[in-house]
Amino acid sequence: MAESTLKKETRLKNKVGQEKDKKEKKTIAKKSSKKKKEDLISKLRIRVMAYEYKVLDISVKQIIDTALRYDAQVVGPIPLPTQIKKYTVNRSPFIYKNAREQFEMRIHRRVIDIINPSPKIMDSLTNLSLPSGVNIDVKIM
Repeated sequence: MAESTLKKETRLKNKVGQEKDKKEKKTIAKKSSKKKKEDLISKLRIRVMAYEYKVLDISVKQIIDTALRYDAQVVGPIPLPTQIKKYTVNRSPFIYKNAREQFEMRIHRRVIDIINPSPKIMDSLTNLSLPSGVNIDVKIM
């Protein structure tokens, strides 16, 4: 009889211990999910566009230098496909209608991601003077 009561007691202890373990795991999971929400990585995504690639590369280098000056984590520049717009125009409207000229505009694009930007970085990027002809789109993700 003593053995059977010991077995019952150990079984109960095991069940209680397992229930405590489950509760602890749930609380740990809740805490880790809260940490994940708090530790969500905020990103600054900067899209830079220009017609001339040399001017674009100079401005991208300027942006990266200012971000690195404040110890930011920079990903990029990532070159995106060049967008080409082609236009065909008649040279003469009447007799020489088949004579046509073709023009194209190339738009070069780059993407730069700054991970966990600080307010100092934001201020320095807004005060940055870039050459004309460079278009910048900034998104906070």
